[in-house]
Amino acid sequence: MSNPDLLIEPVSTPGILAAKLLLPFGSADDPVGAGGAHDLLASLLSRGCGRHNHVELADLVEGCGAGLRCDAQEDALVLSLRCTVEDAEHLLPLLAQMVRAPHLEPDQVSLERSLTVQALQRQREDPFHCATTGWRQLTYGSGGYGHDPMGIAEELVDLDRKALLPLAERLPEASSVLALAGSIPPQIIDKFRSLEDFGDWPKGRSKDPAIRRPYAEGVGSETIQLEPMDTEQVVLMLGQATMGHGHPDELALRLLQCHLGVGMSSVLFQRLREDHGVAYDVAAHFPALAGPAPFVLMASSVEERAELALDLLLNIWDELSEQHLSEAALDLARAKYVGQLAQGLQTCSQRAERRVQLKAQGLPEDHDQRCVAALANLTPSDVRKAAKRWLGEPRLSLCGAAGTLQQLERRWGSRAEG
Repeated sequence: MSNPDLLIEPVSTPGILAAKLLLPFGSADDPVGAGGAHDLLASLLSRGCGRHNHVELADLVEGCGAGLRCDAQEDALVLSLRCTVEDAEHLLPLLAQMVRAPHLEPDQVSLERSLTVQALQRQREDPFHCATTGWRQLTYGSGGYGHDPMGIAEELVDLDRKALLPLAERLPEASSVLALAGSIPPQIIDKFRSLEDFGDWPKGRSKDPAIRRPYAEGVGSETIQLEPMDTEQVVLMLGQATMGHGHPDELALRLLQCHLGVGMSSVLFQRLREDHGVAYDVAAHFPALAGPAPFVLMASSVEERAELALDLLLNIWDELSEQHLSEAALDLARAKYVGQLAQGLQTCSQRAERRVQLKAQGLPEDHDQRCVAALANLTPSDVRKAAKRWLGEPRLSLCGAAGTLQQLERRWGSRAEG
């Protein structure tokens, strides 16, 4: 297999091309004690590479009206380029230069590190972020999924160029995937391997599972995490780690996510907002990850109604494995699932990113189409059985005033005793 593996996604556009280059190193691979190292590295890849310093690179990209960036996800670094077809031939090599010859200048490292630490400190004022951080730590502990991809402020402050160099040096050696989507002239494909910096790319090596950092590690027996904050708002996060993308039970949980959290007809919206008026915001979170993805119900409430909000969340959670969905509810969830797929593939960038994600995770190109075809055969009994297998041991993270959290902790304890 060539490296990077090239995927083509023709889309009828007015001369626009999107490119996504996926490298299989994400925040889950951050070294111990260096949470945020890959996110910091990602921010620096577009801060000077190859023959261009950070100013020259910005002038080149912005002068073409293009966009170039790199984002750190849990499972990967994703480099993104969006440009016109006319500019593609001389901008595409920048993706290779970002991977193979990043500058990582000390002053740029210091700047990006400072900006990231400031952003993390601001997030500590957000109850949702604090509840999310608490739930991650409660569920994944010190493992790779135990921190936000942006990292941990106390660990970031010590990261410098020397710490990032080993991470940068291994990027070209891993098996990577590049997808081009949009109006793609045949000559671009023909010339791709001869483009500067792509032609002699090192042969990719798959990551060794034996040395992969555990997704979850050092997780204790606690099932509740309290994050006190001086606020009248209470954020509740109830859920547990489940399975990786492509698992046979994933489709059933995706339908449950749609049933619970998609649209104003969803169970969370109807019960917590419409019927009882106890929540500002509600959501059901179930990202597509390579490892054990979180399946989490979220709600924010005022202090006076927080206990009722918790009771409603617990009732909804228990119903997932105790009761069958009606055929009408399952049909609506199927329709929402198909709609979510369509919404996630509207742009060239979305299509390119989905292609590289599927390839990197070892799933077939037609994975989404296979899932849609399988919807008709998925029964209420199948969905309930999947819920019983995966949603039997939830963990709860709370953020709000200390007195309210203690009251909710007692309610959670009475559930455990019962």
